[in-house]
Amino acid sequence: MKKLLTLLTLLPLTLLAHLNIVVSYPYIGALTKSIGGEHITTTVLAKGNWDPHFIIPRPSLIVKVRNADALIMNGAQLEIGWLPPLINRAANPKTSPSSPTFLNLSHHVELINKPSLVDRKDGDIHPDGNPHFHLDPQNILTLANVIKEFLISIDTEHKEVYEKNYKEFFDMWSEKIVIWKQKMQSKNGLKVIQFHDNLAYFNKAYELTNIGTIEPLAGIPPSSKHTIEIIELIKKEQPCCILHDVYHSTKTADFISQKSRIKVILMPHDIEALDSIDNLSALFDYLTSAIK
Repeated sequence: MKKLLTLLTLLPLTLLAHLNIVVSYPYIGALTKSIGGEHITTTVLAKGNWDPHFIIPRPSLIVKVRNADALIMNGAQLEIGWLPPLINRAANPKTSPSSPTFLNLSHHVELINKPSLVDRKDGDIHPDGNPHFHLDPQNILTLANVIKEFLISIDTEHKEVYEKNYKEFFDMWSEKIVIWKQKMQSKNGLKVIQFHDNLAYFNKAYELTNIGTIEPLAGIPPSSKHTIEIIELIKKEQPCCILHDVYHSTKTADFISQKSRIKVILMPHDIEALDSIDNLSALFDYLTSAIK
């Protein structure tokens, strides 16, 4: 029996009926499923309406990682507080960062906002750069190609299927990018306030200018003093709106809105962050329609 189990463990992934790809976030799951199609099963660890920085490493998530044939993460230290403990406790060699069945997406995109100096007094900064790179729709094409190559590398038998699915996704997404660019054309140059700078890539893609954040530093709750400073900044700079994530309370933003008379707009960061966002295209349909 022990010899049989050893042989099963060493079997090539191509002999498995389905690859169980565990991913950290819903957008990665959607991308992976688009490319993998019927030959893979995706298991998503975090829910779309959760704060992506802070996930509780529950026992149920350990089991999911333990049963994975491969693991795909966002990276850029977005999962730093919760995914490493899951990987360690699962003790699955297929999800080890040194394994060929492990993929860190952040290694394949150009990160922005990389700090020149890392100091804890500056809040919960990301030393590698801003990790929310999937909110630039152009990066989605890059990530889709990376995932395609990854799936091929661990399942060469279905290479043609993965390439076909990628081509279909590429064509569909390229058409969408044109539509979203046209929708956002009139918004170029608008000033915005954010709660947390999770829209840095979206803002850059559509030439929106973030002039301040309600958080005085990343991960630090707003003080009364900083809130007053933001209200004064708004009166001076006249931004169009406050772009707010779905996982922090809007209490301070609503107060600022009342005092400065600019609107608060919820901006989902992932699939299922809002009930209406049930796929990746819907996420960008919403984001590019929200600012009016």
